[in-house]
Amino acid sequence: MSKSKSWLSLSWVFVIQILFQSSSTIAATRKEIGFPERRICRTTVQGRYLLSDDNGYVCDALSLDPQYRCCPERGDKFSCHGCNVLSQCCNSYEFCVSCCLQPAQTQKEQVLKLKVAKPSTSGTYLSVFDFCAGRCGHNSDSVVHENAYVSDFHHCFSLPSNSSGSTISPVEARLNGINVVIGRQGESCDSVCKSNGQSCVLNKLLILNQCDIIQKYMSCKGACLASVGPDQPAEVVDDAPKNLNPGACLYTRTQSMLSCDGSHRHTRRLCPCA
Repeated sequence: MSKSKSWLSLSWVFVIQILFQSSSTIAATRKEIGFPERRICRTTVQGRYLLSDDNGYVCDALSLDPQYRCCPERGDKFSCHGCNVLSQCCNSYEFCVSCCLQPAQTQKEQVLKLKVAKPSTSGTYLSVFDFCAGRCGHNSDSVVHENAYVSDFHHCFSLPSNSSGSTISPVEARLNGINVVIGRQGESCDSVCKSNGQSCVLNKLLILNQCDIIQKYMSCKGACLASVGPDQPAEVVDDAPKNLNPGACLYTRTQSMLSCDGSHRHTRRLCPCA
């Protein structure tokens, strides 16, 4: 009887030892995996319906991730929809912030040196998002007589005039008075301009139909290519079939094909509105 008890005791010790060793292994394994922690996003709070997060996405409040406060990563990142990229002004606060966050539009090194306000005691911006969120919401350059907006594109993210050394080329000067707007996927310029209460200016499409101009407004990740179609100048969306050169910007050598009503389901048009 004592032998059976002794054997039973030894068995329990053996089982406990195995459990202890396995739990230690599991704990060590979990510790060593080191899953990366997701970052909580910062978002704008000014709009009634839309939000822009610091990743460069725009969404409505209902689709915001409840835990990490980020917009879903769908649609265009750093979207300039409804923006005149030449004047760096937009008709929507949220898309102004999104467009401003695009590295090609706003240089981080330059922005972080800017003071938040005029007094010499004012601090500098801590991030590009801080600059964009503030500049798009409060910008004296978009106001005339201190009580009226210059145009409907009154959310501007351009650098203060005394800190920007940019110059406008003679070609771009021919676009004075024109709002150059990037349309949505599959949208014609007639529709783009009409949604802003304006009309497409056909003869200004000729100015936009140049790679150096297109590249100022669009990312052109797949280079700038000659194409044929009434939807140029345009940019091919990233999820287009591979044979259509996703990410590429397109211009046409057949200028007679330039049209305000042309569109293609896999491109976003660059449109002159007035």
